[in-house]
Amino acid sequence: MAIYKLDAELREDVGKGASRRLRREGKIPAIIYGAGRDPRSIALQHHKVDKLLEDDSFFSSIIELKAAGGKRQKVILRDLQRHPAKPIVMHMDFQRVRDDEELHISIPIHFLNEEQSPAGKTTGVVISRQRNEVEVVCLPENLPEAIELDLSTMEVGQSLHLSDLPLPEGVKLAAFTHGDDEAHDEVVVSAGHVRGGAKSSTEEAGEAAEEGEAPEE
Repeated sequence: MAIYKLDAELREDVGKGASRRLRREGKIPAIIYGAGRDPRSIALQHHKVDKLLEDDSFFSSIIELKAAGGKRQKVILRDLQRHPAKPIVMHMDFQRVRDDEELHISIPIHFLNEEQSPAGKTTGVVISRQRNEVEVVCLPENLPEAIELDLSTMEVGQSLHLSDLPLPEGVKLAAFTHGDDEAHDEVVVSAGHVRGGAKSSTEEAGEAAEEGEAPEE
């Protein structure tokens, strides 16, 4: 589990005008809340945050945030608003984390060995990812950076569901905490023929004969 460090400054001035002034100074207005404590308005250095945002793991990892010389506190990023036309972060929301309280957080799914799978090697077959992240429930100490799904044995026509995801110890899927797991067992990735993409064995044999090659058994 990656842990990022981020320094902030407390701010008392709030509102649209104050936020605009912060952005002109190269800062990001933000708020931190949760863990039974009052919300606090903070400001972050944009260039430092921008560097962290280059790492996809930042969005689903524990962040140690320190404000006004106080102790570092663990938080997770809950919301990030970007400017619609400029590479500027407009606002960020952070939630405090307690070591003894479970998190509900979305983490990415990393698909491995797709091209080496039987489906990936078959002409006219496309492997479709139905979702690229999944919501998990776990204690902060068990939070994984991502769920890795190995597709090396995936066959044509096969679908993998949420229940096929390999979960680390102490990690549960939020979808299965509502009861009736089968009803919530959504497809994560599937492999199927695209229209006009598949070739029959007869066609392949004919093409091989025209090129002077013996068809594979």
